[in-house]
Amino acid sequence: MSKTPKLQAMLGAKCPRCRRGNMFEGGAYRLGANRINIHCPGCGMLFEIEPGYFYAAMYVSYAFNVAEGVGICLLTWLVTGNTDSPWLYLGTILIGLVLLSPLNFRYSRVILLYWLSPKVHYRPELDKPPIPKHD
Repeated sequence: MSKTPKLQAMLGAKCPRCRRGNMFEGGAYRLGANRINIHCPGCGMLFEIEPGYFYAAMYVSYAFNVAEGVGICLLTWLVTGNTDSPWLYLGTILIGLVLLSPLNFRYSRVILLYWLSPKVHYRPELDKPPIPKHD
């Protein structure tokens, strides 16, 4: 039985317990599809462990936004060399952060469940490929 690597499961937004089921209904940039599933389709894990659990993901998202804002600012300076216009930096940072917000939403929850939740553990016995259905 092969184990799914943790990084691969995190990047694919898979369940932290079985690393097979999708945490989200659709793609990050599909309209209306960036919703978290209530239960894992693979192992049945309840993703929102307790009411209001994902409020803590706001802190992870805030850290993402700060790091991305600094990165966008540095990239803007490297590309343009402009140090005079605060509007250039403000505009690029705001546009960049708006474009990255669906990924921040998704991966702040993934990181919360994978790294910051002491109750959630990987169970390799659940890491099995789905059984094909025959008609």
